[in-house]
Amino acid sequence: MISVRVSMKVTQEPLKRTPVVLKLDADGSETAPVLTDRAGFARFAVAPTSGKVLVSGVERYDGRLDGEIPIELWSINQSEHDAGGRSGAFPAGSNAYPNMTTKTVAVGDRSVLTDGEGYLVDPSDWSEDFARAQADLEGLALGPEHWEVIRFLRARFAKQGTQATVRDMIAHFRQVWGRERGSSRHLHRLFPRGGPQKQGNRLAGLLRTKGEH
Repeated sequence: MISVRVSMKVTQEPLKRTPVVLKLDADGSETAPVLTDRAGFARFAVAPTSGKVLVSGVERYDGRLDGEIPIELWSINQSEHDAGGRSGAFPAGSNAYPNMTTKTVAVGDRSVLTDGEGYLVDPSDWSEDFARAQADLEGLALGPEHWEVIRFLRARFAKQGTQATVRDMIAHFRQVWGRERGSSRHLHRLFPRGGPQKQGNRLAGLLRTKGEH
């Protein structure tokens, strides 16, 4: 069960009869809208996964969907750019160098430039569709756990300005998934082409790091 509580940030007053939708990363599907009750809760019979919360059609949260998710708004018409859970600033601009081997990835109606291994030349070109397209090229079908790792990597970089090590990932996902699924072995099964620090960073739109394995 996933519960979304929508309230005003200053007064903590619950917002009633407000439509809430979950958008699931695994297949891009959306739940039917659920109106918040008198206490401001919208409840969904959905197993823990990764995705987004839309309130009145506006994205307000992006990350792990599990348990109770609080959404606090400064105002009912608060801009979507002020939403909690959204990624922070990422580097922008080309990382190309002379004689760099590049290739293009078809992302919708765009051609996105990567280096020879699939790392984005310009990190600002990242999108969920890029992650899906690059994963397809690498023969990887993205499921909920892949998306949780991708979002963790992006959120960690946005918050700290550094890329997570495998040790960081293990520490986080052992708390979220438990010891067996949060292990190095399981993370490497999820990302078989170089492990979570290499393939994970690549799909998350982050740059190559030292000590990848």
